[in-house]
Amino acid sequence: MLKTNFATRPFYNERAVHMWLLAAALVIAALTVVNVTRVLQYSRSDTRLATQASRDEERAADLRRQASRLRASVDPRQIEFKSAEARLANELIDRRTFSWTELLNRFEITLPDDVRIVAVRPKLDKDKNIILTINIVARDLDDVNQFIENLEKSGAFARVLSHEEHPNDQGQFDASVETRYTPTRAKAAGGATGQQ
Repeated sequence: MLKTNFATRPFYNERAVHMWLLAAALVIAALTVVNVTRVLQYSRSDTRLATQASRDEERAADLRRQASRLRASVDPRQIEFKSAEARLANELIDRRTFSWTELLNRFEITLPDDVRIVAVRPKLDKDKNIILTINIVARDLDDVNQFIENLEKSGAFARVLSHEEHPNDQGQFDASVETRYTPTRAKAAGGATGQQ
């Protein structure tokens, strides 16, 4: 096969090839710089993370040693004793706390029509019993006595005493009643422990 060049001066497109090669070399050089930069960044990051991981492992080992030392220093009998005390305290709290809703519901049941409760003040006595001081206003002394009888019949109130009974300016009687109150929950807990 015969190759012929009809141009007066041969033109081989060498400049275009050189330009393409130069462009390719620049792209390759730029990508190489980016890759080297990334490799260095990752290498530094890897070194930093390896150092941090090593420190964390040392700290974890130290904490494990401290925990085992603390576990060895704890007396199991002392833990059991404190746990029993905490259970007892929780039982006492459960026995001695009462629901205001339950108390007010009991008052609603025991309160005669002509008696109004003005104030209720709970307190604990030296034996940790709940003592209620109830201030009432009644139409007459019979209503006060009826309220005291109703409280005693309910079973939740004991030692119901009226300390003050005197007429007020409206022709009614102000009275202060004191009683020991045992909530239903406390009765149930006391009955359960009494049966065991």
